Amino acid sequence: MRPIPLGAKGTFTLAVAPEHLANQFKDAMLPPVLATPVMIMMMENAALNAIRPFLDTDESAVGTAVDVRHLAATPVGHQVRAEAEVTKVEGRRIEFKVTASDETEEIGCGTHERMAVDLRRLDQRLATKSKPRARPRHSS
Repeated sequence: MRPIPLGAKGTFTLAVAPEHLANQFKDAMLPPVLATPVMIMMMENAALNAIRPFLDTDESAVGTAVDVRHLAATPVGHQVRAEAEVTKVEGRRIEFKVTASDETEEIGCGTHERMAVDLRRLDQRLATKSKPRARPRHSS
């Protein structure tokens, strides 16, 4: 990983479609508006886009913390743009200020944290976790 400058920015844009709606994720009674988990995914993608130029080819960054507020509803057909700005870098841990807006207003804001990871090491770790382990037997 190359040094990541404070202020590095990234974006992610999405046209809100039926599969992005709160009434698809949680409760069919909810209004047909952008679901909070989708907005968070957009913010995470914007953050990754902000640092992607500084990562080596065998690296990525995984989300480790999210603290956001969903401020306004966005219906189907609207464009939402998420933006992320690097605010702090401590070793492999990167913090971001994140926002999301539709054509008329800011719909979300908050902070996000990602950790740079070596993809080969992560794959190895996941491979060992995916193997079924024998459970210890406890005698009574």
